[in-house]
Amino acid sequence: MRPVLDDSVRLTGEGVLILDRRVFPARQEWVLARTAGEVAVAIREMVTQSSGPFYAGLAGLRLSARASRGDGVDTALKTLADDGELLTAARPTNNHVRDAVREVLSAVTAVSSADQLADVVEAETARLESLYRGGSAELGRLTAQLIPDGARVMTHCWMDAYLIGLVQEASRAGRTYEWVVTETRPYLQGARLTAHTLAEFGFTPTLITDGTAAAAMSPQSTLGPIDALVTAADRVTMDGHVINKVGTLGHAVAASAFGVPFYALVLSPDRTAATASDVVIEERDGAEVLSTLGSRTASSLVERGYYPAFDVTPPRFVGKIVTDRGVFEPARVGEYHLGSHREQNS
Repeated sequence: MRPVLDDSVRLTGEGVLILDRRVFPARQEWVLARTAGEVAVAIREMVTQSSGPFYAGLAGLRLSARASRGDGVDTALKTLADDGELLTAARPTNNHVRDAVREVLSAVTAVSSADQLADVVEAETARLESLYRGGSAELGRLTAQLIPDGARVMTHCWMDAYLIGLVQEASRAGRTYEWVVTETRPYLQGARLTAHTLAEFGFTPTLITDGTAAAAMSPQSTLGPIDALVTAADRVTMDGHVINKVGTLGHAVAASAFGVPFYALVLSPDRTAATASDVVIEERDGAEVLSTLGSRTASSLVERGYYPAFDVTPPRFVGKIVTDRGVFEPARVGEYHLGSHREQNS
């Protein structure tokens, strides 16, 4: 089966339809973005998250190229580059859109007309989406090898294509898991997106508040032992730091303290980020934490909030980093770019 959220970005004759994950699953509403700039706004305003901005970014590049048909080639190239900058800047911490824009711009350097540019962009974005989906399935296959059948797995936030790949590949390997899902304040992606998708797959996930994660992993937990903490990584640096949804750091520290292995999934470490200081950590408007799903939850007397959207987990708190080329110890993740590593897992 294909979960609803796995088909949440659709390119039409009018523009890009993006399923509004801010209100899903209570409502299935679609936001129409008619230009690449409007796609960037939708990404920045959290209409879509996790893998969603990658799919939306590719669709935005297609919109840009289609709109330039008939223009001069220099104009079309400049428009594509400008729109690529808008899409890249929408949410700077995750590098998937940035890398996709670079790949597409590299592919069009030798085009001789705007029409040819549009054709190349169509082909290149389709190729990149196929690679992303295939890589996500490979992450799932390798992660399933690390986690035994029947394990109780905790996850944080919304892993999107990585989660879907893990569930599907584990099923092919004859493995099934129990799931513990953090709610993920303030947008509740875990409560709404992760838990819903797992339920679509037939699981009965246990939902916990973000502040319960450490207690759930402790020996005193009445929930039962947590066998693994598994999350996506928005970025992994060459020295093994994991950047992911804020809260991941605290969960990883607790997992380390209680002997729970933490597996972080990413297609590839970012070769342009030697250390965590090379990564821009997005800080969103602190007012966002004063409300939940549009309803104010803080006292009317409270005016100030603080919301870094991501945090940085040092490699000493990370068990393994799973990539589409194999499983790495954090200190050796830079070997990914040597292209020959693949750790064998039983």
